[in-house]
Amino acid sequence: MWDSGEFSAGSVGLPALLRAWRVEAGEKSGRGKMLTQREVAQLMGVSERWYRALESGTRVPLTPETLTSLADALSLGPGERTALYSYQMSEISDEGQSERSEDDVRTDWIRDFIAGQTRCPVYLVDRAWNLVGANDLMRTWFPWSREPGANLLRWILLEPEARTQLVDWREQVSRYLAQLRFALHQYPEDTHLRDLLEIVRGGSEFEELWASGPFIVAFRQGGVFRLSLPHISSGELKVVSQVFLPAYRPGMRMVALMPV
Repeated sequence: MWDSGEFSAGSVGLPALLRAWRVEAGEKSGRGKMLTQREVAQLMGVSERWYRALESGTRVPLTPETLTSLADALSLGPGERTALYSYQMSEISDEGQSERSEDDVRTDWIRDFIAGQTRCPVYLVDRAWNLVGANDLMRTWFPWSREPGANLLRWILLEPEARTQLVDWREQVSRYLAQLRFALHQYPEDTHLRDLLEIVRGGSEFEELWASGPFIVAFRQGGVFRLSLPHISSGELKVVSQVFLPAYRPGMRMVALMPV
């Protein structure tokens, strides 16, 4: 069963990530048990006291070199390294970002660009998977994207049609849950993300998927999706996601579903 603390936004902070990564590092090494704090410290070339302080949540100096050393010691993959590095990164900002009107203009530019794409479905979501924009192909392939307040992750988790349209629904859900962990790590106070977390907490069927999938995924760059869309094709469609991060709009992702 889930640990009751497993689903709190705070439980995906850096200390929890480091402990989980020590478990995974031990599994990757084939030893059958987690790396100890002392072993990680030795691999990094730092004192055990320093590493223990880091994992307890104490703010300690972290240079780019130290982060790389930590990532190497824990055998982190690309998505996990992104989560680790984000611990030291603030959101991108500029002088005009505080003015809502300029933010709207930037988003309008992105929407206009997406609307002009005609070769494949393209959409824009914010950090909580709220749909911000979509081209005509996206709306044709996935009619739910036309609805006011459409949310990609909520559709995947709650709508019965998602289970049939995503041929490998269970696998995809486990990876989206790993993305949700990453988003909560970046934005633990975001109310929309917390609402999505409550959906996961309220569904017992997600228990195995939450525990068995990858622990954390930053982005679905290169993710392959098998689709069953009878209103589009009589056969199964296979697409790969290409993820683009718009400058000056932290948390937003533009995704193109390219045919394989």
